[in-house]
Amino acid sequence: MFWSFIQNQLLGMKWLKDLIGKTLTLAGLDVSGKFGAAIHFTIYDVIKISFFLCGLIFIISYIQSFFPPERSKKILGRFHGIGANFIAALLGTVTPFCSCSSIPLFMGFTAAGLPLGVTFSFLISSPMVDLGSLILLASTFGVKIAVVYVILGLAIAVAGGTLIEKLHLENQVEDFIRNVKAADIELEKPSLKERLKFAGNKVWETYKKVIPYIIIGVVVGAFIHNWIPENAIASFLGSGNPFGVIMAAIAGIPMYADIFGCIPIVEALLKKGAGLGVVLSFMMAVITLSLPSMIMLKKAIKVKLLAVFISICTGGIIIAGYLFNLLEQYLL
Repeated sequence: MFWSFIQNQLLGMKWLKDLIGKTLTLAGLDVSGKFGAAIHFTIYDVIKISFFLCGLIFIISYIQSFFPPERSKKILGRFHGIGANFIAALLGTVTPFCSCSSIPLFMGFTAAGLPLGVTFSFLISSPMVDLGSLILLASTFGVKIAVVYVILGLAIAVAGGTLIEKLHLENQVEDFIRNVKAADIELEKPSLKERLKFAGNKVWETYKKVIPYIIIGVVVGAFIHNWIPENAIASFLGSGNPFGVIMAAIAGIPMYADIFGCIPIVEALLKKGAGLGVVLSFMMAVITLSLPSMIMLKKAIKVKLLAVFISICTGGIIIAGYLFNLLEQYLL
């Protein structure tokens, strides 16, 4: 009973959904019809996602204030082997939400002389697995799915970075990054007030960037939820289609969004009969391998390393998707 309350009322914010539904009904809108249901879905999801987004950005940014790039470099420099990859992947969970904002940090770590595999573990983990994904997935799909998602995401980050390290592709990093001489900087510790101000500024800075993608994602989700027939989605993206995961992963690569913009779409697809692994592999591909972030990354690394990175991530995402499909009956 208590856990059900946590899942439905706190994480799922069912009270908000009911409140919006009653308000729209009092205003004369039929929320049981397609148009009314779409309006209900849109308002509820935008408010819920915005609430979690702002709260999580504040918390993560406050934590991040303790780990500026210079300190992060020193922490990562203390570890070696697969342990360093694991720490880098964990560090990625408290950094920016999208791959485009992670790439400058990746470039700084690489220029500082950290092993290439370690920096790639960070680069994979940062957009794919963060505290935001854990909380938002838990609020939408349940804690079990959120935990398995984070575990698989970290596994992809660690395995991917380790494999890149074994391939010895250091010469595939652009010279302007490899030849930079990083200087040790003595950092001043911010005061509590400065950390809170930093976190508050990050909330507004990030929110105004991602809110358009959230709205687009929610509108697309509302359309899928109310107008696309279930049998059409189930036939193409259901667990019965052996190629559904591969199709979803490839389809997600050219797109650009963060997890907050993807959640409404994958939620609607799942409710319409798409396989769990299909929708989550789509989401992983969108937030990890988006075309804009790959264009940015191409400025830092050469084509061969970029192709290896994309291949490793795509393969890991597809494997994770099939695992989710196998575990779907136990997780939902």
